[in-house]
Amino acid sequence: MILVINAGSSSIKTELFAQDRVSGDLSSIVEVRVSGIGGNSELKVAGVAKPVAASDHAAALGLILAELKVLGHGTDQLTAAAHRIVHGGTKLTQPVRVTPATIAEIEDCIPLAPLHNPNNLAAIHALSALVPDLPQYASFGTAFHASNPEVATTYAIPADARSKGMRRYGFHGFSYASMVRSLDPVPSRLLAFHLGNGASACAILEGKSVATTMGYSPVSGLTMGTRSGGLDAMAAIDLVEWYGVDEATRQLNRDSGLKALAGTNDMRRLLARSDDEARFAVDHFCYWCIRHGGSLIAALGGLDAVAFTGGIGENAEAIRNRIADGLKFAGPFDTLVVTADEERQIALDACAVMAAEARAT
Repeated sequence: MILVINAGSSSIKTELFAQDRVSGDLSSIVEVRVSGIGGNSELKVAGVAKPVAASDHAAALGLILAELKVLGHGTDQLTAAAHRIVHGGTKLTQPVRVTPATIAEIEDCIPLAPLHNPNNLAAIHALSALVPDLPQYASFGTAFHASNPEVATTYAIPADARSKGMRRYGFHGFSYASMVRSLDPVPSRLLAFHLGNGASACAILEGKSVATTMGYSPVSGLTMGTRSGGLDAMAAIDLVEWYGVDEATRQLNRDSGLKALAGTNDMRRLLARSDDEARFAVDHFCYWCIRHGGSLIAALGGLDAVAFTGGIGENAEAIRNRIADGLKFAGPFDTLVVTADEERQIALDACAVMAAEARAT
């Protein structure tokens, strides 16, 4: 029994998996989440929500474990917990068992992901206090792109800035790793799009990432729901001068993208509207998917298939068709739709590390 934990700033989402001892297949048992941590908290299981008191991540995780026990899945039944960690930097490029050394390395990455890694660590510490003997494992959202060549990850900036970790990392790694796992066979030259509120594209050659649109942060690349996508560095500096660091950061992450162009980050609403702003926002989204897609096809040296995942990628056929049409210059290719299953990927990562540990002993 593997409990996958995804801790955000004000929520903890968990999914419990059971692994078949013979086949190794995973079955999803139940999802339990607590939202509104530190405020009007709510616990949700099987689509049913109820108000709870969760002042911090430790309290929220305690409520989740108590709910699992009520459902017949006490902590004594758990084999391990597997955590989703947004940023692993250059060192944490494979799933690992959580140790004091691992925690220190995740802490070292906090400057690279100040909004995410501290919350991920909070869940690790909370679970250690609640269930001290339960093995914990971690997977990293940046790890899938560790196979990118140096020429793809290096910014042409002074060495001192590069030495501080300023380079392309790429994100949505869980989604792309899950996609590769689910495709059989994996197309040799695969252009993958993860399209949701956050959006990115990835060039996957022989199952390995060789280029991706997100860079030092998840802000760069495609037009997104509330993130700007590609922006000239000097424009970002001007935003900071005009509005200050905090407000400029908020604007680029929370008030840009589709929301800035048409007032909403909901693609379904935009596609249902007929006004000029909505049409332009959809055009902008598709244009930059196609334009970046062309660049990634160059990195692949050609194209065998285009795959879509994420909320928009899976559900908005009109968007998929427009992007595919815009890439026809690359010749014939298969178009695939892949259901995102990131939590299962994280659970499988933990199972693989546990299996390696067992073989080593």
